[in-house]
This record gives sequence, structure tokens and C-alpha cells, in this order.
Amino acid sequence: MREAKSRMPAGRSGAVTRRAALSLMALATTACTKLALFAANVPATFGSYKRHADIAYGSGPHRTLDVYVPDTPSSVPRPLIVFWYGGRWEGGDKDEYKFVGATLAEQGYVVMLPNYRHYPEVKLAGFMEDAAQAAVWAVEHAAEYGADGRRVYLSGHSSGAHIAALLALDTRYLAAVGRGVPVFAGVMGLSGPYDFLPLTDDDLKDMFGPPDNFPNSQPIHFVHRGAPPMLLIQGLEDSLVATKNSVNLAAALRAVDVPVVLKLYPKCSHADTVAALSVPARGREPTLKDMLAFLKSRAADAAAADPPAAAGVASLRPSS
Repeated sequence: MREAKSRMPAGRSGAVTRRAALSLMALATTACTKLALFAANVPATFGSYKRHADIAYGSGPHRTLDVYVPDTPSSVPRPLIVFWYGGRWEGGDKDEYKFVGATLAEQGYVVMLPNYRHYPEVKLAGFMEDAAQAAVWAVEHAAEYGADGRRVYLSGHSSGAHIAALLALDTRYLAAVGRGVPVFAGVMGLSGPYDFLPLTDDDLKDMFGPPDNFPNSQPIHFVHRGAPPMLLIQGLEDSLVATKNSVNLAAALRAVDVPVVLKLYPKCSHADTVAALSVPARGREPTLKDMLAFLKSRAADAAAADPPAAAGVASLRPSS
């Protein structure tokens, strides 16, 4: 990202005590991974859910995910949210984002948090391959966790939002998995880079290169009629990802009649959008409220258009 001059640290910090919870507000203005490490050590919610950890969705040590399932019974299959963490495509871990899975599970959603390979081990094609495998696995195994394979939402923060949007818009990665292309119910991106050419940082040039491949890294270049509806959340004081990323993608989606909700938060930094899903920062930004409103509106639209999906029906159309 041209505007991402500050490098997001990829390493782990030491343990953080719960007494440090009050400092989350200040921490929210720093890098994504540091924020997540902190928030993961703060009680995420006060209700109950089950976390199924380190489930393999493919081969290799990085292709694992955690599943968060609400404890409360449901008479119908629940919607499923697949959430990718941020870290400039170079760092992060699903264990650092437990607060995201816990918060959304407490709201009645099944949530999957995948790990994926990072740069420099892989470049664009590598981490997008992992994302596609995780998404297809999520659809195919939704029913095992009480979720509906026809109501799967892709989501993420920062580079994770980029992964979610690119996966939904450039379906070549899903087709390459070879088991059909899922039909997703929607995409929810927090502080995501979607339109960030030209590249000026050497690591990004290498990650997304060679130069003739740069356009393939841009979700906005793959906007098409029939793409999944999107919720785009961005802070107006984001110093890492320029606001134009969300604004431009929203405009491109509207131009081809794809439903999109754009939320721009004043006095909100890059990490504030995801920090607001943790208990200590819950009241700072309306991220959770806006995500729930989007999910409910999509459910209402789907119910009006089609009868309820049967339990365990995975929405996979043949790849062309």
C-alpha cells in the first residue's frame, strides 16, 4: 500500500496482563498485530461459546483454523462468518484474534478464523490459495458446526479485508481449488486496502510483482455485476490505509448495482475498527452494530428472495 509507510510488526510481544485492559484505547492507534496480541488477553465476552481450535483445512502447518460456535441452541442453521486477520500479509496469527471469534459467536454466528501463509514464504498467489481453500472448506463443513453453507460471509481487517474482498471478486482462486465456486452471502471489510496502486514499498512490489501482475492485487479491478453485497468500514484518521480505498470500491460496486454499505468513522484510526469488537473498546466505534445491521439486512433480503436453506446444503456452483 502506498500509504502504508509504517511497517506493521510481524513478531510477537510478551504476555499482557488483564490489568492492562484500560490501555487498549491508546494501543488501538498502533499496529494490527500488537493490538490483537493485547486484545486476545482481555476477556472478550461474558457469555458462552465453544472454540474448536487448530482444525486443518489443508496440508501444512499454516493451513489451520479455529471455529467458534454459540452455546445457545438454534432451531435453524446459523450464518457463518470467515474472518481473516491483518498484518500487512507478513504477520499475525488466528490466536491473536480470539476476541473477534468470541464476540461474533456471542451474537449467534458461527465464526471461522483461518491462519494462512505469509510473505516472504509466499506471495500473492500463495496466501490467496490458502484463503480459497479455507473458504471452500468452510462451506463444505458448515453443517458440522450448525451453520448454513448457503449463508457464508467473508470478512477481515486490514490485509485480511483485502483477502476477503479479492477472494469474493476474483473467483479464479476459488475455481482453482477444484471443488466448485461458493456463492457467498456478503463481504464485511474493516480498514481494507482495495485500490492502492501505485506501489512504492519494496516488499509490496515483490509480494505482488512482477509489475505486470500488480493489477491482479487490486480488488477494485475485479468488481462485477452479481458480486456479493459488501459492508465497508473505514476510519477517517487511518494513517495506514487511505480512505479512498473504501470510497472507491463502494463507488465501483454501486456502478454495477452491487449492494454496498459504506461506513466512515470520524476520529477513528486503522486499528480502531477491529478493536471495537473487543469488550474494552466496544463503545468507541459502532463496528459491531454496523456488522450486525448488515447481517440482519442481508438475512431479510435472502428470506424475501428464497425459501430458507436446508441444513448442511453447501452452495457450490461448478467452476467454469
